[in-house]
Amino acid sequence: MTIMRPVFLRAVFFRVVSMRIYSTRSVKEIDALTMRYEPIVSFALMERAAAMLVDALLHDYGSYRCFVVFAGPGNNGGDGIVMARLLLSRGYAVEVWLASDERLSDDCCTALDKLRAEYPSCQIGLLLTDAAPDVPSDSVIIDALFGSGLSRPLDGKFAQMVQMINSFTAPVVSVDIPSGLMGEDNGNPKESRAVVCAETTYTLQFPKLSMFFAENEKYIGKVRVLDIGLSRRAMDETEALTHTIEQEDVRALISPRSRCAHKGCFGRALLVAGARGMAGASVLAARAAMRSGLGLLTVHLPICNNEIVQSCVPEAMTSIDACDTFFSVAPATDAYTAIGVGPGLGRNDATASALHTLIKNSRVPMVIDADALNILAQNPSWIDELPSGSVLTPHPGEFARLAGASCSAYETLARARDFAIKHNVCVVLKGGYTAVINSNGDFCINTAGNAGMATGGSGDVLTGIVLALLARGHSAYDAARIAVYVHATAGDEAAREVGELSLLAGDIVRYLPAAWQMVERV
Repeated sequence: MTIMRPVFLRAVFFRVVSMRIYSTRSVKEIDALTMRYEPIVSFALMERAAAMLVDALLHDYGSYRCFVVFAGPGNNGGDGIVMARLLLSRGYAVEVWLASDERLSDDCCTALDKLRAEYPSCQIGLLLTDAAPDVPSDSVIIDALFGSGLSRPLDGKFAQMVQMINSFTAPVVSVDIPSGLMGEDNGNPKESRAVVCAETTYTLQFPKLSMFFAENEKYIGKVRVLDIGLSRRAMDETEALTHTIEQEDVRALISPRSRCAHKGCFGRALLVAGARGMAGASVLAARAAMRSGLGLLTVHLPICNNEIVQSCVPEAMTSIDACDTFFSVAPATDAYTAIGVGPGLGRNDATASALHTLIKNSRVPMVIDADALNILAQNPSWIDELPSGSVLTPHPGEFARLAGASCSAYETLARARDFAIKHNVCVVLKGGYTAVINSNGDFCINTAGNAGMATGGSGDVLTGIVLALLARGHSAYDAARIAVYVHATAGDEAAREVGELSLLAGDIVRYLPAAWQMVERV
């Protein structure tokens, strides 16, 4: 089998169209507007989508000669039935199994009538009524039971159909979204759910929000976004739920340097990091900051880490804490344009008190990470004392400590948006698809990066990049978006050399220059 390897987003999402992400309700509105503006009737739009689906399917699975279509009663089923007819017209063997022969959508009925009229010998069975289908492993299953507009979990006979599909050994491709999965909120993933486990999902025009949640990775497989020609005017007139962070978006946020600029033009940052035994966190964050265009950096640290940091990051200055082994006294902050705190900090009482003093004394944006987040979680009233324009960079566990546990990734995202609005901060919710959330609740999703970046110190590198960008004068939301994308891009470049398995946080720092070159203006 030949798997298509064109341009991917995070080795999963195929970059065909602008990666806006709409709610399932908005997608229906765009469909309706497309039919009005083009104009085009709904069945013709279905046939156009099915043609794109078949082209992608045969590109990826053309070496297979038999396809088995499981079609639901709605328009997702209609897409599958039209695909069956198009595959038959190209000489492939096709079977169609209907979930129901009652209450079919108009377009699904039309698709079925055309299939029967043009290919009367095509085997069409009724699931759970006729004899169970025999699906050999050398065929491909097309899951077209239900699309992204599903409003509740599948149960009863439809859940049985999903279980049947998942029992076969043949590869499964899903049309638009794996059946049983919803476009946004899918409830508690720990509860039993009937969802098709696809090897590949061909989603139509836009990725669905639920595809960016780690808990759904096992269902969606590889995802390709297919441009089915929906109206650009309709898209522009319909509010998107969010969008992905793209290279051109980041490039537009970065201004070229003046030839006559000096180091004072590019900010002066303070980094408070690294208790005894955690000097590496200071080094990684400091190196990342200095590789991200920062003018001047001072690292505040205990004397036990001073020689390490001075040796590893000679470009940075150091400020020595009163305590030999951990952060205990907040330094003066008047000279700095941004402050970063948290990597390797430790959580003892003296450190917590010093952090509170640092927050109260600061008048410039801060980036809060790691142990500083955990201290804030223990002292939530301090969050509202953070300076305007600050950025918090929690992973899901840290965010749960800050805002309470959630039952799903969708609920976590919703809580993060509420948290950002309530506390007037920017939240970087780290993960496989990191979400950057503005203080007004707007958010975007990063699709660059790879699983090799799930290693100790990776977050410290991100903190250093955000710190540098804040110090250079970028707003919290812009700094966070740029940093997340550049950090992930450096990780991708590093993985190409060392592989995901061997990737270290230091490799991400090493590839920051390459990542910055990719996004800088030419």
